[in-house]
Amino acid sequence: MGKGIVMRLQVLVAAVDADVRKLADQMNLDSDALIVNQKDQYAYEEFEHRGHRIRCMTMAERGVGLSRNTALQRAEGEICLFSDEDICLENGYEEKILKSFREISDADVIIFNLKVDPSRATYHTTSRHRVHWYNYGRYGIAAVAVRREALLRGNISFSLLFGGGAKYSNGEDSLFLHDCMKKGLHIYADTPNIGEEIPRQSTWFQGYHDKFFFDRGVLYAYLYGRMATVWALRFLITKKEQILNEFSFGKAFQLMKDGIREGRQIRRHDETTDRQAG
Repeated sequence: MGKGIVMRLQVLVAAVDADVRKLADQMNLDSDALIVNQKDQYAYEEFEHRGHRIRCMTMAERGVGLSRNTALQRAEGEICLFSDEDICLENGYEEKILKSFREISDADVIIFNLKVDPSRATYHTTSRHRVHWYNYGRYGIAAVAVRREALLRGNISFSLLFGGGAKYSNGEDSLFLHDCMKKGLHIYADTPNIGEEIPRQSTWFQGYHDKFFFDRGVLYAYLYGRMATVWALRFLITKKEQILNEFSFGKAFQLMKDGIREGRQIRRHDETTDRQAG
């Protein structure tokens, strides 16, 4: 970001069947924002909230990846924060985020802390550091801020195959960070806490069942390539105390391997199509 250019933050919110004016209060929005609301209709509105511009797009199509792409394609802020309707942002979140981008001048993506239920916590950053290939999978997208121009240059977007409302149940956040790394973007984790997750029933996790393990296998084929089976085994060993209450280790591993096989087939088909198109 060039010297003297004023950075603006815009929050990009993925919501479902929300009352967008109430949502602005519930989320404690105190910056510009763009809300993409999945509902059985189409509409557009703008309103002012605490002196900031809130743009709202209502669309009938489903899928969290589609909502995030729709917001990203229409975003205006130099810095964009991805968020969800079940997040309540902390007072002063805008300045915390912009301060980190000013201090980490080479950062294209910064992942912040977010308070969540301890049973769902996958990370807590205690010191600023670079994110690498071996640890990016622990981060969720709802506390990720990006330089919009860096995503545009890299032609980076969210997968429509994974996540709520898509064919495979989750993983669009890990794939997004995977693609950012693949395109050479610099990703950091920083210490400020920017909000808290409001407890609610998960829209995708309904316990450990056949589809959970199969879908995770498909995801690992995309994330880890030839090492997918090793990472699947690592996942099952790490989670065995929770999993073995509902599933046998062998059955879970077989389902993940089946998913990996399907994921590799999809990837080969996509790569062949890309070569033919090129």
